[in-house]
Amino acid sequence: MKNLCTICARKGSKGVPNKNIKKIAGKPLIQHTIEQAKDSGIFQDIIVSSDSERIIKIAKSLGVHFLKRSKKLSADNVGKVEVIQNATLYAEKNLKIEFDNVIDLDVTSPLRKISDIKKAYHKFKEMGFDNLVTGCLSRKNPYFNMLEEVNDGIQISKKPNRKVLSRQKSPKVFDMNASIYIWKKQALMKKIDIVHSGTGFYEMPEERSIDIDTKLDWEIVSYLMER
Repeated sequence: MKNLCTICARKGSKGVPNKNIKKIAGKPLIQHTIEQAKDSGIFQDIIVSSDSERIIKIAKSLGVHFLKRSKKLSADNVGKVEVIQNATLYAEKNLKIEFDNVIDLDVTSPLRKISDIKKAYHKFKEMGFDNLVTGCLSRKNPYFNMLEEVNDGIQISKKPNRKVLSRQKSPKVFDMNASIYIWKKQALMKKIDIVHSGTGFYEMPEERSIDIDTKLDWEIVSYLMER
């Protein structure tokens, strides 16, 4: 199996300015993900897609391939799947390799372990899924303590079949943690929904599922990594 790792990182950030190159635990944030990909030993090649010269410079220094992303694909209204598709096609054309699977590692989830990458890939391969996403057990539950507005009032988001007295007794729900996404290359190119009937799931613990989106997230992840 020939596996491609994509790492997508734009310049700038609204929540944490320049977070992808900001140092955390002594290294630029993106370096943690690149090193995890290299150390996992499951990738034929690794490619970083970015519109930032500073990010590309880091990719070069760490010996991985890179793609200078176009302005069109760097816009706020462009979905990540489209960027991953573009990086995959670029890698196949320039590296002259036809990949079987594509695994995207999100830069903002540095708490994942190399074992998470390997175990998620093993489950994907063994079960024959079209794709696989990772997540963790949700703290909030739509059957118990999540509300939505309906006809000028509020109600529990999802009506359970039986009375639920605690979150722990509610049907299990999970948060996607934006850490690891895996596709069969053919499924990736079909542009279907990320989660559909052929999607697998790999559960990660909450303490490795923090996605850095805000300054508070940064402080929490920084504390955990430096500890």
